[in-house]
Amino acid sequence: MKKFASSVLSMFFTLSALAAEVAPDLLAREVTDKIVVLLKANKDLYAKDHKKLYVMVDEHVLPNFDFRAMSRTVLGRYWRTADEEQRARFTGEFRDLLVRTYATALLKYNDETIVYLPFRLNPDDRTATVKSEVRRTDGGPPIAINYSFYRTDAGWKVYDVTIEGASLVTTYQSTYSARVQREGVNALIANIAQDNKAAAEGKTVSNGTKASSPK
Repeated sequence: MKKFASSVLSMFFTLSALAAEVAPDLLAREVTDKIVVLLKANKDLYAKDHKKLYVMVDEHVLPNFDFRAMSRTVLGRYWRTADEEQRARFTGEFRDLLVRTYATALLKYNDETIVYLPFRLNPDDRTATVKSEVRRTDGGPPIAINYSFYRTDAGWKVYDVTIEGASLVTTYQSTYSARVQREGVNALIANIAQDNKAAAEGKTVSNGTKASSPK
């Protein structure tokens, strides 16, 4: 179920460059529709050539996901003690980790239905949560996926995603906190960079999984 939830989450990562004027719930719906169309039309191509899949996700996600805000939350108190170079390096590697992980997970999408729950937004709201359910084709219970947005001068941006009650940034924060405490920020950044490189080459990453190699 986690793999499928990741595939649905990664669908949402490809956001329109025109999203600045779109309300969060409408943005979620429009993006989902767009990605479903792309997947159905290009799934075989993406399966054979992961680089094309990575590029498709990467070129659309960056303007609309606030990876720096996500990275700041993930590192927590260690962000405050890190210098600007470390912050930039971590943000870049963390971005690549998410793009690589969820772009590959896109290929697990199998015509499941995504339903968005009622949404209300007041004119002066600075944050918003878009709630959705994934209706599984196997008849199992729906999977709850919620997207957390905040309003910026450039429009609404995503800063967290919660799957079945588990926050993406909180999960990574818990995982990385102990590693930073043991080894330091530079070691964590180096480890993520090594995993990203290994995954791009189809080699085994530090968690023991083996990524598919881009053609």
